[in-house]
Amino acid sequence: MDDLSTFYPDKLSVEYLDGTAAANPVIPRRYTLTHSDLTGELFLNIGIHYALDKINPLRDEVLGEWKQYGGFFCFYVYLYVDQGEQTLSVSAKRNEIFRRELPLALTAIRYGDRFLFNKYPHLDQASLIIQFMSAYPQFAKQENWGTFQRFTTKI
Repeated sequence: MDDLSTFYPDKLSVEYLDGTAAANPVIPRRYTLTHSDLTGELFLNIGIHYALDKINPLRDEVLGEWKQYGGFFCFYVYLYVDQGEQTLSVSAKRNEIFRRELPLALTAIRYGDRFLFNKYPHLDQASLIIQFMSAYPQFAKQENWGTFQRFTTKI
């Protein structure tokens, strides 16, 4: 079994959807990252809307989007921990897994959309705002995870 924390570019599939191309537009631009537990493959869909048809009942996807405030861009990530349907212990485990795997997910998004970053290098300096969505207050958090620059992969 592969180390889940190591990014392998050959295991990433990227698909551009509905009016989105490799280097435009920046806004609206939404990301749906899913994976296969069996193969370790990652699937990145980039479009003006989320690829809701790719989301499975486990809700273990990573959703992201660019937002602009004045002249500054931010990248928002939404992680579905729970909405009260899980026990506290299950939600704690989901929260732990999301936190452990998020660096891999951010690396995959950054690499998968490298043509956009090549065209707009300032996006590497955009703040990464992570929204952990949960009915439990101890898991429902918004955190700044730095910038994409730390998740840049030179391959």
